[in-house]
Amino acid sequence: MTRRLLGYVRLCAFAVLAASLLGCSGDPTGSAVVQDQNAYLAELAAWKAERVASLKGPTGFLNLVGLFWLRQDVSTFGSSPDSDFVLPRQAAPTVGSFHRENGQLVMTVEKGIEVFHDETLIRAIVMDDDQSDQPVVLTHGSLAWTVIRRDEKLAVRVRDFDNPAIEAFKPIKYFPVDRSFRVPAILQWFDEPRQLRVDTVITGLDWRPQSPGKLKFEIAGESYELEAYDSGDELFMVFGDLTNSRGTYPAGRFLYASMPDESGLTMLDFNKAYNPPCAYNEFATCPVASPQNRLKTKILAGEQFDSPIQAPGSAH
Repeated sequence: MTRRLLGYVRLCAFAVLAASLLGCSGDPTGSAVVQDQNAYLAELAAWKAERVASLKGPTGFLNLVGLFWLRQDVSTFGSSPDSDFVLPRQAAPTVGSFHRENGQLVMTVEKGIEVFHDETLIRAIVMDDDQSDQPVVLTHGSLAWTVIRRDEKLAVRVRDFDNPAIEAFKPIKYFPVDRSFRVPAILQWFDEPRQLRVDTVITGLDWRPQSPGKLKFEIAGESYELEAYDSGDELFMVFGDLTNSRGTYPAGRFLYASMPDESGLTMLDFNKAYNPPCAYNEFATCPVASPQNRLKTKILAGEQFDSPIQAPGSAH
C-alpha cells in the first residue's frame, strides 16, 4: 500500500472514530460527552492564558518599541534626535554605535554609559544575531536590544520592559468555541522538502521557510488545503480566510499542528488560530498568508481582531 493511500485510509478511519467519540459515546446520560467537552474547554482556556502570558513576557511582542534596519557601515544609537536610531527618551542621548568589522557587527558603547550583557558592563561586543546559537542581548535601564536577521538583512530590535502597552493590553476577543473547526488533516508530502518564498508585512522583505508538503482537510463537507511550514517538531501555517478585514487580522492568522505520523495524519484546531505579532505593534516582521493559503471560506474560530493597531509598512 502506498504512503498516500495508507494516509487516506487512516484519515477515513480517524474521521469515523472522531465522530463516534463526539456523538455516539454509548453513555445514555451523555456524561462522557460532557466530560470530553469540559476537558476540551479547559485545554483551550489554558492555551489562551499561556498565549497572553507569552505576549506580556520579556520575550513577548508587547514590549517592542523599535526596529532599525542596518544599511550603513556605522549607525549611532541613542535618544538624541540626531541619532541614526532614535531610542525612547529614557535612554542616554548617545548610547553607542554599530559598525561592521571583519564581516561581523560590533556595538561600541559611549564612554560613561552603562550597557550590560548578562549583568556584565561592556564597552564593545560582537552582536551575534537571533539566528546564531547564542544571540547577544544588551540592556540599558529598562531597555534591551538584540540583532535580528531576516532574509539576510540585519536589524536592531528594541524592547522596553516598562512599556505601558503591557499593562494597557486588553483581553483578546475570540469566536465562540466550535469543535466543527477542529478537523483531521492529511499531509501530502512533496517529493523533497521545498524552500518557499512568503511575503511579510514589510515591503521587500521575504520569509523563506521549508515546507514538507500540503495539509488537506475538510470543513462542512468542502475540501481545502494549506501549505505547511517546518517548525521543529510541529507544523506551522499562516492562513487567510474570508473573515480577514471583517473581524480577523487582514494579513491572516497563525496556526500550529502536531507533526504527523508516517501516514501523514494530524489535527487542525482552528479554535487555536491566533493573530500574528504585527497585529499588536509595528516592530514585528510577520509573514502574511500566501495566495495558496487563503481559504475561500469563513473560519469563524480562534482569535478576532477589531482595531487597526498596525498596517503593513516598509523596511525603514
